Amino acid sequence: MHVVSIRDFSKKDIERILNVAEKMLPIARGEKTSDLLKNRIMATLFFEPSTRTRLSFESAMLRLGGRALGFADPGGTSAKKGETLADTIRMAAAYSDVIVLRHPQEGAAKLAARFSDKPIINAGDGAGQHPTQTLLDLFTIRKETGKLNKRNVALVGDLKYGRTVHSLAYALAMFDAKLTFIAPPTLQMPEEMIATVKKMGAKPELANRVEDVIGTADVIYITRIQKERFPDPSEYKKVAEIYKITTDLLEDAKKGMKIMHPLPRVKEITQEVDSTKYAAYFKQAFYGVPTRMALLKLVTEGGN
Repeated sequence: MHVVSIRDFSKKDIERILNVAEKMLPIARGEKTSDLLKNRIMATLFFEPSTRTRLSFESAMLRLGGRALGFADPGGTSAKKGETLADTIRMAAAYSDVIVLRHPQEGAAKLAARFSDKPIINAGDGAGQHPTQTLLDLFTIRKETGKLNKRNVALVGDLKYGRTVHSLAYALAMFDAKLTFIAPPTLQMPEEMIATVKKMGAKPELANRVEDVIGTADVIYITRIQKERFPDPSEYKKVAEIYKITTDLLEDAKKGMKIMHPLPRVKEITQEVDSTKYAAYFKQAFYGVPTRMALLKLVTEGGN
């Protein structure tokens, strides 16, 4: 079983993963111990920088009694000598039981799955997919707002290059969400993605201002403007810091509304917001551990 795209999962599949993640919470918090994945080895191949994704996967594996090996800097690997991704994957499959791959090229995880006889988990491929982030986001919404179905969710920021929002929009449409896409015209959600969620029954609205949804949204999911995704630095400067969540803005927020962010943040959420009841982004980062524990269990068939 490979985890390449959120589109590989049905609604029932997602609910099963989230239910397993719920059971993993005491282990993720260190309140219980587990040897569910004892003698299992996870290879983390990170060709692109990561903090939360890599560490939460390693934490998840260690909490379940398994072990982790891999790299966070491709500069010290044979890729620097010209080794192909296919060959790297073949080697990693020989040394491990599951491979977690992050790569700057869209479609890298799909390619890796062709050459691996061990499960591949996509930890982000360029501006493409980030399915495990989507699953932890869904888990966060369910835990922090009380339910997942029919939530009013505003996706804000870099919706063109943001792989997290592409996967999340698709998944939320499966759960009958009311979607609002808030971005400058140059960074708005791709037309293909908008058409896809419409086919799924969603009726997304486009907006330019967070103020337009602050009083009605159950979740505001804001992302940083990703400088590294811009071919032209001058275009980045035009939209950098265009959106910012402040305590003043939250004065008009709906009761129970939660702010989420895949992190890292730059200046799109002020630090004063961290101590408010609306901030859910650090809990969201933690929820990556039980969610990824659930995935590791399921892909390695480590119990029922």
